[in-house]
Amino acid sequence: MDLPVPLPITPMLAKSVPDVPEPDSVPGGFAYEPKWDGFRCLVLRDGDEVELASRGSKTLTRYFPELREPLLDLLPQRCLLDGEIVVRTGEPGAERLDWEGLSQRIHPAASRIATLSQSTPAEIVAFDLVALDDESLLDVEFATRRERLEDVLASLGADSPLHLTRATRDAAEAREWFVRFEGAGLDGVVAKPLSGSYTPGKRTMVKVKHKRTAEAIVTGYRVHKSGRGVGSLLLSLVTDDGRLLGVGGIAAFTAARRLALIDELAPLVRRDEDGEILHAETDRSRFSGNKDVGYIPLRPERVVEVAFDQLEGARFRHAVTFLRWRPDRDPESCLLSQIEVAPAYDLAAVLER
Repeated sequence: MDLPVPLPITPMLAKSVPDVPEPDSVPGGFAYEPKWDGFRCLVLRDGDEVELASRGSKTLTRYFPELREPLLDLLPQRCLLDGEIVVRTGEPGAERLDWEGLSQRIHPAASRIATLSQSTPAEIVAFDLVALDDESLLDVEFATRRERLEDVLASLGADSPLHLTRATRDAAEAREWFVRFEGAGLDGVVAKPLSGSYTPGKRTMVKVKHKRTAEAIVTGYRVHKSGRGVGSLLLSLVTDDGRLLGVGGIAAFTAARRLALIDELAPLVRRDEDGEILHAETDRSRFSGNKDVGYIPLRPERVVEVAFDQLEGARFRHAVTFLRWRPDRDPESCLLSQIEVAPAYDLAAVLER
């Protein structure tokens, strides 16, 4: 593939900030966009060649065969777009992003990929233009790149699987999106310096993501892959009918903390009548492969406070962050219903321009 930028290329990144920044906090101001929760993707086209490249420069093309022909129809002969691959779910008027459906698309079997391309078709939300025809736009300011992107995608129809993301220069509107669009499964807001160039691999944008706290019960742990210490804590919440439901885990611990947790949690380890440690396994998924899914079960007596961004279905969307132990909380009070769920918002309304 011959494009006027060095290949392979990594996408420009964003650093986290706690609040939507004001426009005058950077020279030239900010443009604000919704933060999409999908697979970051660079779309490369050179004539009849179309390539979908992941953030790590790995190819995603084979997993989304349904996108090839629409992209050939809709894109210029030679270009490079930055965007996000998403899958939607729900009835018209009540649609939202479907991370579970999207993650299932990464499958080794061609027959399964073909089936999923029909049952959970993917779409691409474009938010930057890096190259067009023989021109590299790496050194072009974002305000101009956005205008060029709007021109390139001006003829998109309502049923197109390719979309142009919304953008605004109004921080108040961006804050409104931050609240409203979460109900459609979006992840927050991104702010881009209008005068900024495209900087592959560098965190020159900023992002504001949803963060919340919750109390959960520690119901087990996995041993670290080194064989020493706790690798991750397994968390559960209590359903309305009193069942313990696994909702995710905490994995980021220092080496010293991993070892300390073994001793700290030892009194809670469940044992059989002979005093031997019981072992259990979590359900296998398409990501398990040959990985060990075993864990050490604990009596459900210890409560931890965690920070998280989203609850999808009945599981934390990403790994959560340990904040503190909560000895003041009873495990029975760690209800699934404590989790704040964003009011539903139709994804189609977010995609409208």
